[in-house]
Amino acid sequence: MADNYLERRMDDYRSGKLAPKNNTQRRATSARRIFPLENRRVLVTGGASGIGREIVRAFRDQQCRVAIFDNNNAAGSKTAQQTGARFYPCDLADIGALGKMIGSLLEDWGDIDIVINNAAECLFKPLAETDASEFSHTLAVNLTAPFEIARRLAVHRLSLPEDNRRGGRIINIASTRALQSEPSTEAYSASKGGILALTHALTASLAPLGITVNAISPGWIETGDPASLRECDNQFHQSGRVGRPADIARACVFLAMDDADFINGSNLIIDGGVTRKMIYPD
Repeated sequence: MADNYLERRMDDYRSGKLAPKNNTQRRATSARRIFPLENRRVLVTGGASGIGREIVRAFRDQQCRVAIFDNNNAAGSKTAQQTGARFYPCDLADIGALGKMIGSLLEDWGDIDIVINNAAECLFKPLAETDASEFSHTLAVNLTAPFEIARRLAVHRLSLPEDNRRGGRIINIASTRALQSEPSTEAYSASKGGILALTHALTASLAPLGITVNAISPGWIETGDPASLRECDNQFHQSGRVGRPADIARACVFLAMDDADFINGSNLIIDGGVTRKMIYPD
């Protein structure tokens, strides 16, 4: 089980329990902020870094309890410490290990309200140099793991008394590469195409449990140094800039809201308009 000390201390800080004793500051923090997702239990796979880390921060800002499944121990521990989330070291390609982690999380929390399947193996390798084991490993992380998490959540919900089978959200992070490709992306593109199909299949299967399932397809999202971007990189996008991890995180929070329950089985493309851009050779 994960140590939730940091999570509890961060909750105390955000709620004002650890605020300075200065009277002016106390009055400034006394007004109660509204957090529509407060106390929701959120699982983010691949939450140690990049887009996943920003998703973790966004849900912690909503006063959610957040668990991170990731195989990067150093980055996962650091993100947990910075945000007050819980970190569960996990190799998502190992179905047995993933099952144990889900079981541990359900034991700790009792249920999971929101799942963000963000973890991804990014294999970009020439076709002639890619072997079947690499292809299979990419699908294991990117596609089989989201299936297994959804399956175990369904099994758990069906084990509960019927009046306790609460609704929920599953948000799958796909990619615009599910819809368009470059050379050497077969494994990654196939896994993301599978995520889109899995999304609408799960929408039908989980409807009786009140769980909506949607996908988000990011385009170019800069997770490194924004200063390295060229002006032509920004202007290539109809929106005039390259995407940021926060663009995806905000969309996840939106889809997780109670009022978003009529959005179901959808794929939200967030790419600055690139997939709608007509491009001719110079």
